Amino acid sequence: MAVTLGQVARHAGVSLATASRALNGSARTVGDGLAARVRASAEELGYLPNAPAQALARATTATIGVLLHDIADPYFGALAKGATDTAADAGLLTMVLNTGGDPEVELRCIRMLHAQRVRAIVLAGSGYTDPAATAAIDAALALYRAEGGAVTAVTDHGAEYDTVLPDNRGGAAALTRALLEQGYRRLAVVSGPERFRVSAERLAGVADALAEVGLTLDQMPQERTEFSRIGGRDAVGRLLGRLPGAEERPEVVLALSDVCAVGVLAELRERGIDVPGGIAVAGFDDIPLAADLAPALTTVGMPLQRMGAEAVGLALSRQDEDASAPARTVRLPVAPTLRASTGTP
Repeated sequence: MAVTLGQVARHAGVSLATASRALNGSARTVGDGLAARVRASAEELGYLPNAPAQALARATTATIGVLLHDIADPYFGALAKGATDTAADAGLLTMVLNTGGDPEVELRCIRMLHAQRVRAIVLAGSGYTDPAATAAIDAALALYRAEGGAVTAVTDHGAEYDTVLPDNRGGAAALTRALLEQGYRRLAVVSGPERFRVSAERLAGVADALAEVGLTLDQMPQERTEFSRIGGRDAVGRLLGRLPGAEERPEVVLALSDVCAVGVLAELRERGIDVPGGIAVAGFDDIPLAADLAPALTTVGMPLQRMGAEAVGLALSRQDEDASAPARTVRLPVAPTLRASTGTP
């Protein structure tokens, strides 16, 4: 039975991607020491390189792929703007693919981009909490990276990827802390789908700030929904259905996505509830229209275009570095922006 590249990688104690680059002649180089170790393992095991794979590893197009959950969401639109502008400055085209936040669709998109020989893939959406889905995506990306492709993630997708990491947890804690300092105590939280890691990160930040004043998330009404305008409307409708009396209502609804907060504002307006006099509203992301809403939305400012630009920059610079170099993380601070929707003076 023929020796596989995976067997060589395990014998040499390196990743499949490093073994492939050392033996298949990828444009992305491997350090001399690692390359020698891989070649020694290949010779000892009797591995025969695959000539078609070697040729394929050298061939890439002047294109990058950007995977988004929802191109209609202003959050992802701003990310895409930063990514496409940076790619264009480097003389590259960008293929933007909409996954709908579905890991199976994302997996198909990754395989398609791999087949198209794109130079880099940017995962510009939240990672998934499902271990099986994550493992399948990681396996597809490993094959792509083994043939010289670069992968960068926006938000946490795993320690093996170059990552642009905004402080979701810290931002949610800072916003909650600011609301508490304004005197709010009855908070209702509208969080995102459980399948997204970012939902857990932002919810954890809220819990951190509540704990500082002796409160817990369990004491606060909560609803989970999709990160969408309709999701926000439905979520606050369910909250008010459970808390019909004015004395039971939350003082503030903290929606952990601005597009959700837009839906919350619309539903409250339709019900004749004044914002912020009846119920205050806060969001997260500071999408471009947040300041133009009536009332203007309190939120957490995220440098969205910069996030997309940094992700593409990391991916392109990765191709010029030693492929065995450790993954890099660009950490971006975020901060609350207080506006009229929470009664800011």
